[in-house]
Amino acid sequence: MLVRIEASELPGRECGQGPGDPGYRNVHVGVQRKDRPDEILGLHPGDAASAAWDLEVDAARKETGWDLRGPYVQGRPGGRFVYLSWGTVDGDGAFAMFRRAKLWFDGVAPDVMEAAARNGLLLARLGLTDARGEPLCATVRPPLVRWTAPAA
Repeated sequence: MLVRIEASELPGRECGQGPGDPGYRNVHVGVQRKDRPDEILGLHPGDAASAAWDLEVDAARKETGWDLRGPYVQGRPGGRFVYLSWGTVDGDGAFAMFRRAKLWFDGVAPDVMEAAARNGLLLARLGLTDARGEPLCATVRPPLVRWTAPAA
């Protein structure tokens, strides 16, 4: 199955300084590979109009629902998620993460997951700017993300 993440409303290439926050420049976002925090898929600049990632996953039916696994899927069965990693990119192209968002699969409604398994596509749509105008981080579940299963 394909998991497609479509993001809009990116916060910009700079995060302002604040108490305990040094601020960041040349901010980018991408998907972190499992067990390889330095390996990021599809870096997009923080001021892009939109960002999208396609992740191939294995979907297995379990007694408690569906379990998704793949190179970019993190966590244990029943607690799977994808990390959207925020970081800076230096002049040599090196990425240095400063925060992450956990896009949880447990927020996918059972009927949507069934349709996604049947159609071969699970689509996540979300904005990447939080209420303070900063990069979205921490736990991301509905209503911050909208999960659907369009026909592939």
